[in-house]
Amino acid sequence: MAKPYSMDLRERVVAAVDQGGLSRHAAALRFGVGVSTAITWVRRFRESGTLAPGQMGGHKPRAIRGEHEVWLRQRLGEREFTLRGLVAELADRGLKVDYRAVWNFAHAEKLSFKKNRPRQRTGSPRRSAPA
Repeated sequence: MAKPYSMDLRERVVAAVDQGGLSRHAAALRFGVGVSTAITWVRRFRESGTLAPGQMGGHKPRAIRGEHEVWLRQRLGEREFTLRGLVAELADRGLKVDYRAVWNFAHAEKLSFKKNRPRQRTGSPRRSAPA
């Protein structure tokens, strides 16, 4: 994983723009960083007063938790479901999640709906067992 740029470099780029009168493009060229990087640093410094990099990595909490988690557990036990259908039902309840978040939840709970044999469509007559 890549590391954030040093604070020294960040400070020099922002100082060149704020105090040196350089444009963001010229400062990026001088210090060998991307133009979007220099623009982001200057914007972050002006808005928040800090140049510290944001957090990289770490634990991300589950998207489905609290009352939605309780509702979803109950809903999964009641009747058949599809993951896309559950995404739509959660959206109706006010929680915007994607397909992957619902799949992760169902997988972690070891819940799934498996088709049983009688529900599958019938095969061709040639494949049936001989009489």
